Amino acid sequence: MVGHQLAGNLIQGLILGAVYGMATMGLSLIFGVLKVVNVGHGAFMMVGAFLALSTFKLLGLPPVLAVPVAFIVGMLLGFIFYRVAIKKLIKGPELSSLLATFAFGIILEEVVKLIYGSEHRGYNWALGKFSLGVTVVPYTKLIAFVGSILVAVLLYVWFNRTKAGKALRSVVEDSEGARVCGINVEWEYALSFAIGLGLTVSSGVLLTLFIPVGINPYMGGHYTLKAFVIAVLGGLESPYGAFFGGLIFGLIENGSYLLFSSFPSLEPFAMTRFFSFVMLLIILLIRPEGLLKTK
Repeated sequence: MVGHQLAGNLIQGLILGAVYGMATMGLSLIFGVLKVVNVGHGAFMMVGAFLALSTFKLLGLPPVLAVPVAFIVGMLLGFIFYRVAIKKLIKGPELSSLLATFAFGIILEEVVKLIYGSEHRGYNWALGKFSLGVTVVPYTKLIAFVGSILVAVLLYVWFNRTKAGKALRSVVEDSEGARVCGINVEWEYALSFAIGLGLTVSSGVLLTLFIPVGINPYMGGHYTLKAFVIAVLGGLESPYGAFFGGLIFGLIENGSYLLFSSFPSLEPFAMTRFFSFVMLLIILLIRPEGLLKTK
């Protein structure tokens, strides 16, 4: 019985981990190219969650249709924020860019609060479920899982098969050499920041297919913490490592939840968060560059 329950939890964790991984790819991409830590990461995911909510509640459309809109919105925010602040701070002290991204997150939270209010919201988009024997998976979660994998594959193809992607990779390897070869390094920096935020906002849409309730302007902090654990797990400069780190994190999170729930005196949700940071500490001590450090 316990074995079946553990297997079911691990399957659910793998499915959720794909969305975690996609969400963290944007964080790792921005750091890998610009060496900027986006501590406002969760706020951008929150924007995607509200786009999904608006698509379903106001337009009466399936929330998954908000993914391309969220990607465009995220890219626009990326270009704007890069132009306003990041461009000027990219060569400055690391703390300055960190504070700038923190400010971006606060601005987004307060703007969304003005528009929607501070109360918790949610929606109910049900498409049915299917059984895998040890667990039952809603089709909405399957859509999020497949969508996350598709986005990761498309990003990989873009990086390795297109001229624009190869140009960005050359900037990561040697920005001065790329500049000498005629590549517009400033444009590549802006593009990478925009794509990173586009991925982050899109992941907020897919996340609501798992957790369609509790959508509020301040929901992002919890996911920022998870994203940093996943990024370090997979290699902070590796978007692909971040995706696989998300899968691993999902497995560990759901597996440890079952373990902690067997102790009546422990609160499982709090303990899984505690365990994730213990895991982060161990990884930093044993392998500081992460499991996958390839850019």
